[in-house]
Amino acid sequence: MDNAIQLISDGDGLAVIGNPTDVERFLASEGLPSKDIGPGRLRSVFGTGAAVAQAGSEIAGNSGRWVKLTTESAQRLKKFGLMETKTPGVSHAMLGKPGSIKSWLQIEKGVGSFLTNPARLAGAAGIMAQLAMQQTMDEITDYLAAIDEKVDDVLRAQKDAALARMIGVDLVIEETMTIREQVGRVSDVTWSKVQAAPTTIAETQAYALCQLDALAEKVEHKSKSKIGDLATAASEAESKAQEWLAVLARCFQLQDAIAVLELDRVLDDAPEELDRHRLGLRVARQNRLDLIARSTERLVARMNAAADTANAKVLLHPTKSPAIVQSSNHVATGVHDFHGRLGIESGRRSSDARRWVHAATEVRDKALETGAKGVGAARSLGNETLDRAGSMKGKVSSGIAELARRRRGDEEERDQEG
Repeated sequence: MDNAIQLISDGDGLAVIGNPTDVERFLASEGLPSKDIGPGRLRSVFGTGAAVAQAGSEIAGNSGRWVKLTTESAQRLKKFGLMETKTPGVSHAMLGKPGSIKSWLQIEKGVGSFLTNPARLAGAAGIMAQLAMQQTMDEITDYLAAIDEKVDDVLRAQKDAALARMIGVDLVIEETMTIREQVGRVSDVTWSKVQAAPTTIAETQAYALCQLDALAEKVEHKSKSKIGDLATAASEAESKAQEWLAVLARCFQLQDAIAVLELDRVLDDAPEELDRHRLGLRVARQNRLDLIARSTERLVARMNAAADTANAKVLLHPTKSPAIVQSSNHVATGVHDFHGRLGIESGRRSSDARRWVHAATEVRDKALETGAKGVGAARSLGNETLDRAGSMKGKVSSGIAELARRRRGDEEERDQEG
């Protein structure tokens, strides 16, 4: 069957490998945006030495592109029936498209199905992990540019020695990534420059998380005191949280860069360990995301509680209460955007600031409603009393009329007898 392409997925991304024209045609038919894997990375899938020589013609005739999977695109790909492989977390399918048929069909086997080799699948999975992390790194770069936070300025303002070292680590990692792009691999010399960097990055991340926790605790504490104190704490959280989110984003970006370099290093030194190392890095990365999510969500929860407190007191504090709600919403929006860049799923609750006039109107309406109920009850009682009086009056009137009639009758009888 002509026009055969390979699909390899690790759950986060999809690699499409085959003839360049066929790859582009498939991606266009499915409406999938993609990035070029690059011939150097594709070559590393085949291994080294004799393996590369044996697969040389396949490398020359194939190209590869990577797709970041979303919920929607992952759902669309289910129709191609990717099958689980012996490589944990990796699924694979080979598709063909005959000239007379418009849709792509899964085929059992065919020329060029080189990724049925477990070592090559592990190599492909490693490359996809690198591409996914580099995609996140690019998104974090965009995030930092959008919020216009100068991470170095934030770090310089701190007195902690680890944060001062972080600036130098940042520069060294960027330099190492540049060398990797030019050379195509990570040598012993290149790796030696950054192998101590993870400790400094972790210390900086821990410091930033502590700062966010301190902001959350301060807001929670001030929620139990005067509204003016709460407004001050909420305003501080609004201004400081964005700075520490930027520091966390940069830490996460650099940790992903280190992981990319690690995978290259393992591929060179111990390719048989590549898949286990990839899975280990994935677990460690998720643990970092969970840690960050807990801290940032705790801050948002405290800010939301502060907004609820402020709204309950808006009648007495018509200017400070809306300011607290606004600070809460700004923090929630910032955290939500930050989560999106790192790939953390989160919900966002936006608080609406109650205006003083609305609160006053509500109080007035309740008072009127209560008063109306009292007036209604009194009116009902009055009407009932009047009805009873009217009824009694009727009865008395009827009695008097009957008595008068009888008296007139008696008088007429006496006149006739006399």
